Amino acid sequence: MEQAQMIQAVNAMAQAMAKPTRTPVYRRPNEYGMVYEDIFFNAIDGTRLEGWFIPADSDRLIICNHFGPGNRYGFAGHLEEFSFRGGFEVNFLPAYQALHEAGYNIIAYDIRDHGLSASSGANGFSQLEWRDIIGAVRYAKSRLETRDLKTSLHTMCLGCNSTLIAMAKHPEEFEHIISMTALQPVLGRAMIEKSCQSMGIDPIEGAELYDQQQRKIYGFRLDDYNAMKQVSAIKIPTLVLQVRNDASMQAEAIQGFYDALPNPDKKIIWVEETAERFRGYAYFSEHPEQLVAWFDAHMT
Repeated sequence: MEQAQMIQAVNAMAQAMAKPTRTPVYRRPNEYGMVYEDIFFNAIDGTRLEGWFIPADSDRLIICNHFGPGNRYGFAGHLEEFSFRGGFEVNFLPAYQALHEAGYNIIAYDIRDHGLSASSGANGFSQLEWRDIIGAVRYAKSRLETRDLKTSLHTMCLGCNSTLIAMAKHPEEFEHIISMTALQPVLGRAMIEKSCQSMGIDPIEGAELYDQQQRKIYGFRLDDYNAMKQVSAIKIPTLVLQVRNDASMQAEAIQGFYDALPNPDKKIIWVEETAERFRGYAYFSEHPEQLVAWFDAHMT
């Protein structure tokens, strides 16, 4: 690839990260037989967030976030205008339905700049969004129906990294959390190097160009998006999931993240036979029994 083409491609990646595409909350829980309530609460910096509360008659709660550019429903990639990541839909509702049928209350919300939540003016790709995570946890603790429930977290990508930062900055907010999932956490430099390699760009040179461009846009550094920095803050049982041949993430980097998790109660699922990262986000809607089994094992 010529130098000018390389710079253009890397700059396009940086711009896409800085200004994520808003995608619609295309489906709703009642389409799957679940009664729900639209909810509204603030991140700790005041950013207004929107979500769903799906009630169940139980003492259990799962708080769910999402990847970018998805939202609480998933990602309407089957629509032509959003077909830029494989052309298929990621729909979380079947996974929520399975959790609900297993007796879980559910809070699912849109991270800032996604779905129907407000914008804070800049996408920090976890550097700002960790404030949303604490807002959601505090909301659950403030609500009469959920404040005393046994609580676990279902996190992924942007939502996962944001959760890890929140845990590292304010561990006291998570002392009551029992377990979590970590779907495809982001190790920024490893991701950009792999993405560059997939496009025929020298990974080291491409990552440095990306870092320079990103700093021009909003001041964050590529190495800010490295879940390894916060891995020691995860004190609870953790289920990790990753597409092994992900075209935008090195499998060995995720293995290193998993190995570094301090709690010995952990598990990793490798999604095989695909290089499409977004297939990983759909995995538990296709195999919800594995998600339910993980949370069930830690709720007793």
